[in-house]
Amino acid sequence: MQIERVETYPLLYRLTQPYGDANGCKKYRACYLIRIVTTSGADGWGEAVDWLPTLDKGFRERIIPYLIGKRVTDRLRLVEVISKWHQRSAAAVSMALTEITAKLAGLSVCELWGGAYHTSIPVYASFQSYSERPDWAEHSIWLVERQVQAGFRRIKVKIGGRSWQEDRRHIERLMASLPTDVQVAVDANQSYDLAAARQWEHVFSRYENWMWLEEPMPMERTEEYAKLRQALSIPLAGGENLIHCYQYVPLLKQGALDIIQPDPMHATGVDSFRFMLQMGRQFGHRVSPHVFDGSLTRLYAIYAQACLPAWSKMDADPIEPVEWDVMDNPFTCIFPIAPVNGQVTLPRGAGIGVQPDWQIIKALCWDGSAYA
Repeated sequence: MQIERVETYPLLYRLTQPYGDANGCKKYRACYLIRIVTTSGADGWGEAVDWLPTLDKGFRERIIPYLIGKRVTDRLRLVEVISKWHQRSAAAVSMALTEITAKLAGLSVCELWGGAYHTSIPVYASFQSYSERPDWAEHSIWLVERQVQAGFRRIKVKIGGRSWQEDRRHIERLMASLPTDVQVAVDANQSYDLAAARQWEHVFSRYENWMWLEEPMPMERTEEYAKLRQALSIPLAGGENLIHCYQYVPLLKQGALDIIQPDPMHATGVDSFRFMLQMGRQFGHRVSPHVFDGSLTRLYAIYAQACLPAWSKMDADPIEPVEWDVMDNPFTCIFPIAPVNGQVTLPRGAGIGVQPDWQIIKALCWDGSAYA
């Protein structure tokens, strides 16, 4: 079974109101979809996020010519070659070839991977808390309250983008506004040193409904993470930008994290991403995939999580949640699945089990103009 053609769909959405995290505000959201079609007509979708001109040039001039005529069953070798050119492009190709293989076998992606342990997966509402508004904190709390009313019982908000005092006031007001059964994670995007990160324990110790503190410091500071973990009363999480399994090993061996957070788009393919999840389990740690970018990527993270055994014997909490972007982002609806009360039921059918929304793809197709 050979690859006959590769279609590309660069998509762009300009935000009417910028929002962001400790790294700054976003003014747009971008997405690059590919569709690989075989000589038999079987197809599969993949997704990447990066600078659109770079992705488009790379696919058209190098990756597509390389893929045409190749056997779809050589997925691992093809992805390995492409990952040497551009890792995120390799992740997209990996997704598409995985779906084709599943379809050819008449299986869902979960069935291809050995079957799902879970028929539904919890998701948490992920926010970008900062904006250019003078009332950014009030607006952030309003956004959270709206999603809690919609049924989410787990949320993640940002810290590290303002002074510690301003961020603390924001988080304290947020915690006071939420029901105690809503669990909260805070993400600092590696903004602090050890001393600054420790200050948050004054806030953490006052509430019980925390999920975790995410990436308070640069991830290469393994020894400092181990020290911080001993000083905090809530779990430490991180690892979204790590590309290879071996990068997690020092963090796991030295007891630097409670929860690892691989991202399918940052790993060199969905197979590598699944290895990361399974490695976390082998070390006895929880795993909660990071997937802020990408509707299709999130679906693959949900499928991978569904194929993981429970992390503990507690029936009430069988599997860790997956990130769900609730900000202004139409790409989140391209592959139409939606949470109900913070749970996503796995789609049924061959491959990924859903078809993309062509109206969104056509409406948001990038015209090649400058956008930043």
